[in-house]
Amino acid sequence: MSASKQENTSQQGSTGKQENARKQGNKVARTAERKRLRNRLVRRSVKTCVVKARSSADAGEESAKQKTMLAISNIDKAVSKGVIHRNRGARLKSGLMKKLIKK
Repeated sequence: MSASKQENTSQQGSTGKQENARKQGNKVARTAERKRLRNRLVRRSVKTCVVKARSSADAGEESAKQKTMLAISNIDKAVSKGVIHRNRGARLKSGLMKKLIKK
């Protein structure tokens, strides 16, 4: 091999590593965006269930217990997925149960 070909191959090696690092960075950004959207959906569904359970408990509806159990189930799922912290999940569940018992 001539000297110029050796220089080209050594340069391609370093740019190849940079190219791979750039591609990996793009992949990490894409997966982070997918996780963010999924987590947002889960958090929103938890919040919706909690609001419905609180309002039905305040109104003294018959379906309050069922809505509270559904909200607790959604909270537990979100905690197990790591979307919300376990202490926050425990606080939410505790508050829901207090409201349900007060009715």
